[in-house]
Amino acid sequence: MDANDTPVDPGRFALLTDHVDRARADLAALALDIHAHPELAFDEQRTVGLLTERLADAGFGITRPLGGLDTAFRARRTFGRGGPRVALLAEYDALPELGHACGHNLIATAAVGAATAAGAALDAAGADGVLEVIGCPAEEGGGGKVLLLDAGAFDGVDAALMFHPSHRTMPVRGALAATRLTFTWHGKAAHASTNPHLGINALEACLLTFQAINALRQHFPDEHRVHGIITDGGSAPNVVPERAQAKFLVRHRKLAQVEALRDQVVRCAEAGALAVGARLEVEQGITYAERENNLPMAERFAAYLTAQGVPLDPPPTVGGVGSSDFGNLSQALPAIHAYVKIAPEGTSNHTHAFAAAAASDAGIAGMIAATKALAGTAVDLLLEPDLLAAAKDAFARRADGGRVDPAAQP
Repeated sequence: MDANDTPVDPGRFALLTDHVDRARADLAALALDIHAHPELAFDEQRTVGLLTERLADAGFGITRPLGGLDTAFRARRTFGRGGPRVALLAEYDALPELGHACGHNLIATAAVGAATAAGAALDAAGADGVLEVIGCPAEEGGGGKVLLLDAGAFDGVDAALMFHPSHRTMPVRGALAATRLTFTWHGKAAHASTNPHLGINALEACLLTFQAINALRQHFPDEHRVHGIITDGGSAPNVVPERAQAKFLVRHRKLAQVEALRDQVVRCAEAGALAVGARLEVEQGITYAERENNLPMAERFAAYLTAQGVPLDPPPTVGGVGSSDFGNLSQALPAIHAYVKIAPEGTSNHTHAFAAAAASDAGIAGMIAATKALAGTAVDLLLEPDLLAAAKDAFARRADGGRVDPAAQP
């Protein structure tokens, strides 16, 4: 992308850069503190306290809980006569056993740093508008943003933006639609040696389900993903298992395809139960929609990275993406979920290596670059009506069927 296509105001950029640079040590300390005290989905009490305390000190009014979620919050500042509402998104839950192996400590800190820097710039400009930070718990499987959407927490928000740490810097990247399934098979216990004929083996129903899914893989259309684990396979080898359970994720680029594949997977579980005479319970978990990328906002974010000398990478064209509750949000309003490099190429998140990167010097440097780009983009959306109008127009065209290619490069 040519930075001249989306010019960055030099004075505004200098003010934001100076503010973030002066706060760098405090932001690094906050990110490392959160990293050292990981908290799981819906239990991020300490982290939320740290974030809201800093935002309150910067003049933001705090609403907590939000949308019925105790660890969700809204921090809001109104400038001048008010006006459009722009939200920076914070994620802050960690992964079991791995801690902050997705870099959410950096996401949360960048949202706070960007909000305080943007607030100073909006004050200096005498702006009219509203800047918010929305704290979104439980991204790692809990679907916090989906729950907040359903509760109306994003009603009236004109644009939302966040960054995510990665092994590449990508202002635009797609994400798959996904749904979760939990299968529980109920059989009948019996002694596995003396009276096996009296039992109904729930574990065999579970194993048959995996075999049936594997038999279908050759016939899955391109880019379909089904992956699962057994969470309960019985209590002892000399007892016919009366209960078995497995959890699956079903993914594709489009939600409609996920729903069709989900039905196939459920039929596989039903077949396994029927084969051994077990009873099946099916629980469908939260569903994530595919991601829609708002190019005007992504281009402006990219321009702020380019202004810092940060090189941009092309997004993957096939594979290389996961799923997130951000997809549902991107279907509801103009939003971006940009990626900034913090680790060597090929380093996967949800690994010990990525957890280490999220507390490294490179991790802090990537977070600072993202903080400046988030702050600049948020300020521009409130100071430049044409930019916000372009973002809304792009979103409306998407809603009318003008889909954005996830591989489009700003």
